[in-house]
Formats: sequence, structure tokens, C-alpha cells
Amino acid sequence: MPMLNKFAILAALGLPFFGGTAPAQAQFSVCNQSFDVVNVAVGQLNRGAFRTRGWWKIGPNQCANVIRDPLDTRYIYVFAKDVFGKEILSGAVSMCVAPDRFVIDGEQDCLVRGYLDAPFIEVDTQDTERWTLFIAARPE
Repeated sequence: MPMLNKFAILAALGLPFFGGTAPAQAQFSVCNQSFDVVNVAVGQLNRGAFRTRGWWKIGPNQCANVIRDPLDTRYIYVFAKDVFGKEILSGAVSMCVAPDRFVIDGEQDCLVRGYLDAPFIEVDTQDTERWTLFIAARPE
């Protein structure tokens, strides 16, 4: 999984989030432990088809609740870029995004439908109902 701009993913080393410090309704949260603002999009299976949503602007040392319902699918897909458009999290799963806030059904033919392709990472939530993904700056 390529990572750009000296960032790393820390999915709590694969551990689900059970702590009491997250808001009670958070089912899938993304926490930004870097020094930069990041824009995040998520994708998940929804009634047999993929749906992507974005953007959540997450400041340094802040979290965003990107999925509020209990997780009912094992895999969540995440794409992140900085405020200058440079990819922060870049994976191998191609899904659709748009320049502004969006909800897009389907991951096929993004460009034909007027969207952009983005390389999402796959996050294995291990069939838990809650998960927190951490984006952190890599030590130099």
C-alpha cells in the first residue's frame, strides 16, 4: 500500500476502538494525528452496491465520525488528501469521488459519469460494530 507525503496509517494496529473518549454515536471514525488538515472520503457496500461519500475536513489532532450507524460490513474504504490535493492515503481500490461534497452510488465508470477516480485503501474492521482509523505523520 503506497503512502505519500510522510504519512502513515495506524489502524490501532488492527484493533477496534473500544475507548470511552469517542462520541457515543461514532461507529467509524477517522482521527487525524498529523500536523496538516486532511480531507477524507469513505466507501462501503450499501444494498449490494458501493457508495462513496465525502468530504470530511479533519484538522490536526481532531476526529470525524464518518459513519454513524453500527458497521454492518467488514470492509470500509478510505481515501484522504491534504488541502492542496496531494494524496495522503492511497490504496488499490478504485472508487468515485467529486471535487465538492458528494454521495455517489457505484464505483464503475467514474469519469464517464462526471466523477473522478480515487485509489481507496481497504480497512478490515474485523466484523466489529465500531472502528477508529488513525492517520498519523511518520517520524522523520
